[in-house]
Amino acid sequence: MAIFRWGHSWDAFQDVEREVDRLLQSVNLTFQGFRFGRQYPPINLYELHDTLLLTAEVPGTRAEDLSLTISNGVLTLAAQRTDAENVSDDRFRRRERPHGSWQRSLEIPVRVREDKLTAEFDNGVLTIHLPKVAKTKPRQIPIVEGETGNAHDDS
Repeated sequence: MAIFRWGHSWDAFQDVEREVDRLLQSVNLTFQGFRFGRQYPPINLYELHDTLLLTAEVPGTRAEDLSLTISNGVLTLAAQRTDAENVSDDRFRRRERPHGSWQRSLEIPVRVREDKLTAEFDNGVLTIHLPKVAKTKPRQIPIVEGETGNAHDDS
């Protein structure tokens, strides 16, 4: 799918259009603290019978550098990731591995028991178990018949 379009491609511009598409697809705009394009870290969220399960790939991050919070149905993952190599920025010729502080928040699509969340970290993969709130049956509310008009007695 082309990222760049001229509206109606003319034969003279097809090569230019193809080159611009190729350039835009290869650009990886990564700045310390910001990442454009694909969100970091990549996650999977899927639903089991009574739990949502979220996995996040955070290679190169230590468990003690991770922070996980939930509030009002929004789960936030955050961490600080430092470069293992002590190489100055001017020495890099290519840098694809994100570093620095990052934070990612996502809205959980169903109600979960926020007090019962658990998380495990193994080989750079964070796994979060989000137990769903048990479905409640609708409760019938009794209606009491009474005299109308007595609610505001002006005597």
